[in-house]
Amino acid sequence: MKTSVYTLVLLFVSTCLFAQQREMTTDDGLDLVNLGATIISPDGNRIIYGKSELDWGKNKRNTKYQIVNADGTNDYQYIGNTASNSLQFSPDGKYVSLKRKDDKFQQIFLIRTSGGEAVKTTSHTNSIGSYKWSQDSKNIYFVANRTETKEEKKEKKDGYDHVVIDEGPNGQQGASWNYLYVYNLDEDTIKQLTTDDQRIGSWDISPDGTKIAFTARTENRRNQGNLSEIYLLNLSDNSTEQLTDNNAPENGILWAPNSQEFIFQANDDKEWELRQGKLWVMNINSKSSKLISGSFGGSLRSGAYWSQDGKTVYFSGLLKTVTSLYSLNVASGKLTNLSKNKTGSYRVRDMSADRRTAVLSYDDAGTTADLYVTSVSKFDPKKITNLNPELSSNFKLAKAKPIQWKSKDGLEIEGMLYLPADYDENRKYPFLLHIHGGPAGVFTDSYSSRYHVWAGLGYVQLCPNVRGSRGYSDELLRGNMNDIGGQDYEDLMSGVDYLIKENYIDENKMAVRGWSYGGILGGTTITKTNRFKAASLGAMVSDWTSEYGIGFNFDVKLWYIGGTPWENPEAYRKMSPLTNAKNVTTPLILFHGANDRTDTEAQSMMFFAALKDMGKTVRYLRFPREPHGFREPRHQRTRDIEEIQWIQKHTLGLDWKPWERDKKKKEKKEDTD
Repeated sequence: MKTSVYTLVLLFVSTCLFAQQREMTTDDGLDLVNLGATIISPDGNRIIYGKSELDWGKNKRNTKYQIVNADGTNDYQYIGNTASNSLQFSPDGKYVSLKRKDDKFQQIFLIRTSGGEAVKTTSHTNSIGSYKWSQDSKNIYFVANRTETKEEKKEKKDGYDHVVIDEGPNGQQGASWNYLYVYNLDEDTIKQLTTDDQRIGSWDISPDGTKIAFTARTENRRNQGNLSEIYLLNLSDNSTEQLTDNNAPENGILWAPNSQEFIFQANDDKEWELRQGKLWVMNINSKSSKLISGSFGGSLRSGAYWSQDGKTVYFSGLLKTVTSLYSLNVASGKLTNLSKNKTGSYRVRDMSADRRTAVLSYDDAGTTADLYVTSVSKFDPKKITNLNPELSSNFKLAKAKPIQWKSKDGLEIEGMLYLPADYDENRKYPFLLHIHGGPAGVFTDSYSSRYHVWAGLGYVQLCPNVRGSRGYSDELLRGNMNDIGGQDYEDLMSGVDYLIKENYIDENKMAVRGWSYGGILGGTTITKTNRFKAASLGAMVSDWTSEYGIGFNFDVKLWYIGGTPWENPEAYRKMSPLTNAKNVTTPLILFHGANDRTDTEAQSMMFFAALKDMGKTVRYLRFPREPHGFREPRHQRTRDIEEIQWIQKHTLGLDWKPWERDKKKKEKKEDTD
């Protein structure tokens, strides 16, 4: 009897809590606090992390930095909203360095770990890019662009500001060669280390301070990243030696403790292959490299970390929808899943100098990211932040789980399924199909407010990881080579059919949405079927031939279509949604940023114009200043509200009224350090 009463009490309490909750809105998602960059002190005792908060009045997000003990105690603001970025602890733990703009340029500032005023340290003639401390804390190495002469600046001011495309460093935009420099703290001097005209990418200073390994290329064509090679700079005489000569791009350089070898990331060591990134180790004496992460079939998700003895490398990796912390034995290639989580996403943010302590973020489909600290030898994460404490108590969140189904050709496909909080298996729900970007994107067990907003509107949602998605295997990743809009489309439709068969959804109330590759595959989808009552596509490409060269589309030439428009014109025509625009009957809303240089804005304009000329139901919103991913909160809100209105109207026949943002809500006054 006692157990029965206890159960009734729990049921009553949970029912009351659910009754107090409400559906999440677009504004609720915008108002959430986001976790920013995170660093741990060399001794592992203190952690600095960013908190990104909405400033609606200024139409932007502001980031402050908190400092907290590794056990979660004594959490307080360390740096206020002063546009600081790229925080690092000095190896001796005495200082925190950061970048901040002075009158003109991004310079390095130092602040004592104990707190105080940030003091400008460098006065370079141009903005400082990436930077790193020497192990003895006496030098700071950095990359910066070539400084224009007074004559060059005057000419530009006078109007001679044309860009010679693909000559020198220019690429498609005005650019400069960049170089490596070193700043000596004691002498307060800056010395230029490299003189060759190159575009430097990834780099790292050896622990013994005698050399720098870096990637660079001597041209800047946007679709030729494979021409980057690895170089070794000897600091004793500033001589440079080329270590690789292949057709594969390398990045993620990180020296081993012995200063004789380093790891780097590359899909292959010869060609630019469509494979998931892998870890390689290079010995600078033999100048040979070997693959060390071949036993991992997933996708690398964050920077790697050497153990102190140089025998182990730690990294976060995505396998299917789950991200975990792994250790890799460099000699044997043996892989160990340290976190052993079956759900969610653990991402390593930083590790202490002795590699005994790791700070990680964790989120899942119903939980926003927070920080956790764990011993590396025994994974036992302790939560040290709580950035959105009222999320689960205030809102009716979607129920989420991964599901699997067979595609048309029998291949098993997986995706994330989102159900309304009060889902009733005896009902059939309206349905929204999401298509991810990429093509090598992936839907994971991680947090996004979008799914909870749509669940609150009553939709069942499917996020399929169609062939071409990363995180599963190289075979699945390569599954849509020379076939975008082919079998990947069948993967989508088979997932929809599975949900219909299992009585989740009402097949007469279905909509589809996607961004980037999601917009491209979504565009193809509505030329092939009229099953969807509404569609929303963003940052799409509608015509591959006209996008050739001006867009970020090396992958199309190499893998997804193959060849060039003059070598393979029929494939370029066949795989372009614009070719079959006459088949579209689905009411469509389009979104594109005016400054999008990944998928150029004209692509949406062409699709819109074609549909408009044929009298189709279509609407197009172009957003000034926005790149491929929108940055301004008001543009983000407008995009999402317009999308919801469109889908509600054409899928359910509803004249849906948007939520009104609380105009009386006072924006917090930002503090400064």
